[in-house]
Amino acid sequence: MNKAMVIGNVGNDVQVRYTRNETPVATFSVASTERWKDADGNRQEHTEWHRIVAWTNLAEICSKHLGKGDKVFVEGKLRTRKWEDQEGITRYTTEIVARELEMLGSRQERVNAPPKDSQEEPPLPDDVPF
Repeated sequence: MNKAMVIGNVGNDVQVRYTRNETPVATFSVASTERWKDADGNRQEHTEWHRIVAWTNLAEICSKHLGKGDKVFVEGKLRTRKWEDQEGITRYTTEIVARELEMLGSRQERVNAPPKDSQEEPPLPDDVPF
């Protein structure tokens, strides 16, 4: 089975291109960060960058609704492509071809959200009998 799942933040604005048949293809990067404490108790952090490719309807959704900094869940398959650069050197690119995507909220939404420990309740209607 070839399955990859990533939760992270979009690292750049989504770029959309079209094939000769006018099929939309979106590409963007997602950064996932792992944090831990080492043996000495010092905080450590490592960020891994993932190249994401989305096709057809999913590509259009990504281009309309995703932006740099947005938190996203991506599920898809790993694919490695072989290509030659302008100097004729063989290069390889590994990417996640997205099958499913879930937007987990933008950075702006998180900044404007009330604190999680907020106990604020919605106002009661006037006709409540107590």
